[in-house]
Amino acid sequence: MSSSITAPCTPTGSGTVLQASPLLPDLEKALAERYRTVRLHELADPAAALREHADDVVAAVTSARFGVANSLMDALPRLRAIVHFGVGYETTDVTHARARGIDVSNTPDVLTDCVADLAVGALIDVMRALSAGDRYVRDGKWSSAPFPLATRVSGKRIGILGLGRIGRAVARRFEGFGTSIAYCSRTPVADVPYRHVPTARELAAECDALVVTVAGGAATRGLVSAEVLEALGPRGYLVNVARGSVVDEQALVAAVSEGRIAGAALDVFADEPNVPRALLESDRVVLLPHIASATHETRRAMGDLVLDNLHRFMTEGTLLTPVP
Repeated sequence: MSSSITAPCTPTGSGTVLQASPLLPDLEKALAERYRTVRLHELADPAAALREHADDVVAAVTSARFGVANSLMDALPRLRAIVHFGVGYETTDVTHARARGIDVSNTPDVLTDCVADLAVGALIDVMRALSAGDRYVRDGKWSSAPFPLATRVSGKRIGILGLGRIGRAVARRFEGFGTSIAYCSRTPVADVPYRHVPTARELAAECDALVVTVAGGAATRGLVSAEVLEALGPRGYLVNVARGSVVDEQALVAAVSEGRIAGAALDVFADEPNVPRALLESDRVVLLPHIASATHETRRAMGDLVLDNLHRFMTEGTLLTPVP
């Protein structure tokens, strides 16, 4: 099925679709046109709405940021599908869902290129001090003194933490910069020319830049620890386009403040949208508001895949992109 999130469609299937979080306006419009939809997050009394609709809800649509809580799953006896807008799904307890007979999907692949583009751009930015240079010109400092020298990107040693779809796309892009590439993952990845390194600390110790693309969740919480940052060292750079939980943020603040790493480019944080003041005040850190997939093209493709997953479930009882 190829869909457009702005095209109306005759409602299909049976049962109610629960929208559990805010979504793109076009996607919300399409959901309302295609299905009996309850926008739980907009209701003044969600508990009353759940009592009214609980026995009718067969599918829930949510974002990667919000997920579906176990308590909400347990309140919906007919719920059989949770469809995520986003590649991440750590905000939903997949084990609990499966125990309840609920299938879970996400939107992989369609955002891979944009996330990889941003990861490369962010590293170029922090190493070449592009954002800092922009501020330097805007603040009128250029007439007083030349801007300090920055660091070359080409030819550097790039370490990729997590060689999934996005990690491989990042690696392919950096090949064009004449870099050497190594990676760390739970097991070696077949059919890639890059060298596997068994631990995050070892990878950090032998690279000039560590790019984090590993999945979020309990298994990777704090994976980029104080020890890993120490191994990265005062000439090393960190890029995180994964999840804020993957990096020990307090350790990162200390490493940046004390000059124990050269810099960082961060699209995600531990407590979004709150960013530690020490990072805000550092000219060696590039800070982005969680925008790795935030392009018109990618968000539209993500919305289309949400609708495709929901259509498949409502008509055939399966999902196009179930989570592994």
